[in-house]
Amino acid sequence: MTKPKRQMSLIAFMQAQNCSNYVGSWRHPSSMTDFTSPAYYQRIARTLEDAKFDMAFFDDRLAMPDIYGENHSETVANGVRAVKLDPTTVLMTMAAVTSRLGLGATYSTTYYEPYHVARLFATLDLMTGGRVAWNVVTSLNDSEAENFGYEEHLEHDLRYDRADEFLEIVTGHWDSWDDDALELDKQQGRFADPSKVRRLDYRGKFLRSKGPLTVPRSAQGHPVLLQAGQSGRGMAFASRWAELVFASYPSLEAGRKQYEFLKSAIENAGRDPGQVKIAPAVKIIAAETASQAQEQYELTKSLARPIDSLALLCEVLNVDFSKRPYEQPFSDEELAAVSWHSLRDKVIAKSGKKNPSVRDFVEYSGRGTLNEGPTFVGTATQVADQMQEWFETACDGFVFSATHVPGSYEDFARLVVPELQRRGLFRTEYTGTTLRDTLGIERPKVHTWDRAKQEVA
Repeated sequence: MTKPKRQMSLIAFMQAQNCSNYVGSWRHPSSMTDFTSPAYYQRIARTLEDAKFDMAFFDDRLAMPDIYGENHSETVANGVRAVKLDPTTVLMTMAAVTSRLGLGATYSTTYYEPYHVARLFATLDLMTGGRVAWNVVTSLNDSEAENFGYEEHLEHDLRYDRADEFLEIVTGHWDSWDDDALELDKQQGRFADPSKVRRLDYRGKFLRSKGPLTVPRSAQGHPVLLQAGQSGRGMAFASRWAELVFASYPSLEAGRKQYEFLKSAIENAGRDPGQVKIAPAVKIIAAETASQAQEQYELTKSLARPIDSLALLCEVLNVDFSKRPYEQPFSDEELAAVSWHSLRDKVIAKSGKKNPSVRDFVEYSGRGTLNEGPTFVGTATQVADQMQEWFETACDGFVFSATHVPGSYEDFARLVVPELQRRGLFRTEYTGTTLRDTLGIERPKVHTWDRAKQEVA
């Protein structure tokens, strides 16, 4: 029997504001501005489902980027992610007009409680027929901490230690119910089999939770787990938990190495690497001709402003750049305290400086500009060529971040998707009803928690 040709996954990277992680996108002449209405998100959802995308998922932060200058005025005036709607609510507006598109939302393990997250996402999964994913984050900065009544966030590795316990609780609650626990036998008056519904009774260093969860299993077992950790500790976390890894590749060569490393780490964690998708973030600008695509690229590139980069860097690094001379190097102690380790390490590597300055962070991070990660520009054939080269050697698919909305998604769907389908690299129809069906990931079995040993049995 001939083995089916491997096909790529396509995920739309969105925000509950102007749906793009390129901040300047809202300034694009073609970008729609009704992002506080359900119609805005539903139009995008229909476009993505018509193009047979695997999923759309929402990034999130729990505070405005207000660390630069200890003030939110620049953020609000320049539209630097000043609006952040709750992603799970937006997700359900998109679910209402689709039947196959997967839908993911970011929720923090630092500022929410595991029982709440377990119940919320299990409910979302039931209400969408098994199409939901949870993007697991540990949160980054002191502004988020202050919004939840704390003075500062946990240290980097401690956030992941806590997140490990958080995932043990959430997945433990998702396994509270066996698939056949519900009986609904009206004649016998029996609602469910109590022997197939279990308490968790989890006791950890950081967290406790009793259970059982009040939500039965969904059509796909439980929501798909996304994770984007790029630091050493973050990748160890992803290797243990993620079913789809949202990666960041500075180049194809670096991507090949990271892809091989992550697949090996997943296998070393006792998991099947074939059951974990790795998808790097890319921006794509496609047009009818190469010259039109280049014109669109130059226009989009011109939309970025210096405040975009400065505000976003301060947000993720937890450092106020406004108080530092532009050329002054950071000390070893200051660099150790930076929140986002992988971005810090990227700037150090690209600048060649052990102690980079504010200028180095702005120039080499690419934060807030089109230089933050790869951008594929060209005709449908040219873009598909680039995607195919990456897919064949460095990834299982792509996380597509639009440069203007909804035009980027619509241009890609109209031009590039048919070319990928012609090459046999992307589906022409959905193969099932759940997100796991679409991703080609197995439905998880029910695992029980050994309360005496505090481990999965």
